[in-house]
Amino acid sequence: MGLLELFILAVGLSMDAFAVSICKGLSLGKIKAKHMCIAGAWFGGFQALMPLIGYYLGSFFADKIVAYDHWIAFILLVFIGGSMIKESREEECTDSSMSIKSMFVLAVATSIDALAVGVTFAFLKVAIIPAVSFIGVVTFVCSAIGVKIGSIFGTRYKSRAELGGGVILILIGLKILLQGVGIL
Repeated sequence: MGLLELFILAVGLSMDAFAVSICKGLSLGKIKAKHMCIAGAWFGGFQALMPLIGYYLGSFFADKIVAYDHWIAFILLVFIGGSMIKESREEECTDSSMSIKSMFVLAVATSIDALAVGVTFAFLKVAIIPAVSFIGVVTFVCSAIGVKIGSIFGTRYKSRAELGGGVILILIGLKILLQGVGIL
């Protein structure tokens, strides 16, 4: 997986956290830099941790199903992307709490898809530490920006962000499948 592909994947994965961060910024109203950093740290941290966990879980099975790994990656990414597209049509917003409990729940909820991506990383033999670090940094930045955007613009871009993230993940899954079957 090249750097450009990893960047596109990281942006796609960060869209759930970005959308929730927009809602946080909206609910907070007047924000401070610490609000942006808190959201970035929670969401970026979990977006890095979950694919790492998924990678190690997937590593146990990768050797046993290597002939089908591209199909598994494709199915997982299409499922995750489809879920994000579905969520983009639902209206939801979060409260203004930045408590540990509130942020933990949101961070886990927005990073479940990253766990499945980590499993696909095991099948694709991705260098996991640089990959998850990069995903964490991209998500940190997107989440911090999301808080700021939410405080300025509200929920105008929330559904578009989730829709875009879903489409990106589906396209990456399709590319992996086409490479795996020898078309690309």
